[in-house]
Amino acid sequence: MSSPESTRRDFIKLSTAALASTAFTASSYAKIVGANDRVRTGVIGFGDRMKGGDIPAFMASAQECNFELVAVSDIWNRRREEGSAYLGKLCNKKIDALRNNDELYARKDIDAVIIATADFQHAQHGIEAVKAGRDAYVEKPTAHTMPDARAFLKAVNEGKQVIAVGTQRRSTPSYIAASEYIKSGKFGDIVMVEMSWNVNQPGRWRRPDVVPLLKEEDTDWKRYLLNLPHEPFDARKYLEFRLFWPYSSGIPDQWLVHQIDTVHWFTGLPHPRSVVANGGIYLWKDGRKNWDTMTAVFDYGPLDDLTKGFQVQYTSRFTNSAGGVKELYYSNGGMIDMDKQTVTPTGGLTQKFADEMKMKSNLLPSSSLVDKPETMSTDANTTGKHGDPQTNANMRNWMECVRSRKTPNASIQAGYSHSIALCMNVAAIQTGQKVTFDDKTQQVMVGGKVYA
Repeated sequence: MSSPESTRRDFIKLSTAALASTAFTASSYAKIVGANDRVRTGVIGFGDRMKGGDIPAFMASAQECNFELVAVSDIWNRRREEGSAYLGKLCNKKIDALRNNDELYARKDIDAVIIATADFQHAQHGIEAVKAGRDAYVEKPTAHTMPDARAFLKAVNEGKQVIAVGTQRRSTPSYIAASEYIKSGKFGDIVMVEMSWNVNQPGRWRRPDVVPLLKEEDTDWKRYLLNLPHEPFDARKYLEFRLFWPYSSGIPDQWLVHQIDTVHWFTGLPHPRSVVANGGIYLWKDGRKNWDTMTAVFDYGPLDDLTKGFQVQYTSRFTNSAGGVKELYYSNGGMIDMDKQTVTPTGGLTQKFADEMKMKSNLLPSSSLVDKPETMSTDANTTGKHGDPQTNANMRNWMECVRSRKTPNASIQAGYSHSIALCMNVAAIQTGQKVTFDDKTQQVMVGGKVYA
């Protein structure tokens, strides 16, 4: 019988192999003939994230990378028409408005797509793109159910498409520097991670001005539901989907995945060993079903007496913004503060306490991760016409990989790993129990049984 540690090593090896299988040279890809050929791109879902984040990021590199927008697909006629008009003015050309993705993929002039639809749709829409032979930039979360996560990963690994996911920290200089610093061994073993994402916004993810405008006859509710069970049309679940399961889990889908992704990246670990969570709807009683306050603990070992481990304590609330967005990594010698993008000896082992055990002190020297600190946007849906630097960098990385056929920074394997943590978090929320993961079956487990 293999040990837990060997199982984890085997999983990482498989993950590495899966990554390698997605890398192709330009000559192996027929659709992009050469570096000078224009990559014609379609937009799938013209919502807030697309307009406020992905489109500005695309336009920031479109000319230099020789990409162009040619069409927009949206099942709601209002957004479809708004998207066509907005993008047409932005690009100074006609942008075709298509009713659905079938119409989009039926066209021969679409090489790639950008997908920014509802949380639960990302994996299914990503699979559609792969099966249609199109490269894709797919917003996060990659998936919040394991069947969708496994299906998306399988589709990408069996295809030749370049797929990037929207965890833009993967292309951010300060995070790249932190990853390199930790992997160099200079930081020491991670002993604890504290993360938070706090806002004071009763209207976050609400759309009270738009909800009354959506009528069932103006959209395709059946197509919206995709692989979810049928239920009667609900404009709030369409436009305010982040507040309602199974359309989204809210805090975990939207914010956790960004931050927990860095844990997997910095450590090389594919997922937590266990997750517990607590919280509720404590203040904003507006009909939402997803929590406005959550605390979760993600355990990353130790697996046995010979291995080291750490916990991630994650807190998030809509009800008070104190603390803001924080990512603090601790070792025995100090702390990495990703908000300030610094390394300090904060909390490290001082000589006073080292002397008690005849040890040497362990205090990291203070330093900055980057020469010029970056500002991370906390509302990626409204970053302005020039976008935010992190999304711009991640989008550009995808564009460059479409041409080189290399694996993007934010790869499907990275998306799969954050999906495991997300699915474990969702199971902990819904059951109130400790949740684990079976590496062999790739299943989330609660009480020794598979959690759907």
